[in-house]
Amino acid sequence: MSLTTNKMFYVSWEAFHRATKELAKMCLNGEYDSIVAVSRGGLVPAAILARELNIRVVDSICVSSYDHDQQRELKILKDAALQDSPKLLIVDDLVDTGETAKALREHFPLACFVTVYAKPQGKPLVDKYVTDIEQDTWIQLPWDMELAYSAPLAEQ
Repeated sequence: MSLTTNKMFYVSWEAFHRATKELAKMCLNGEYDSIVAVSRGGLVPAAILARELNIRVVDSICVSSYDHDQQRELKILKDAALQDSPKLLIVDDLVDTGETAKALREHFPLACFVTVYAKPQGKPLVDKYVTDIEQDTWIQLPWDMELAYSAPLAEQ
């Protein structure tokens, strides 16, 4: 996937927070006791889920599979110290082609894998997600964008 697509899906902080709280509602009855955030995209939703589900044990697994807008071979840069368990939540912002999800499924076969957004190719690999996104759509998440001053029309 690259930014050559014309389809963009812009996500505000408020919309992302609202969707992640919806994901937390979906996880309430899971009796989860720990979270592994997939760095970097999973860090923000993992923090929100940890708060909403009252989970205090949070770790991260650091993977690299993109160079900004180009997907490449997945590398685990730092592994999580937490043990695989049915009470473990693996959290990422989105599942796209599913390559990261496949690797994480092999690494944590007992855990529950959740994302906020899911594209068709990767959707079968997650246990829970909130929003469907078309495969050829690039998601602009709030931490990848900046607010900028816009001059009044009269000054342009």
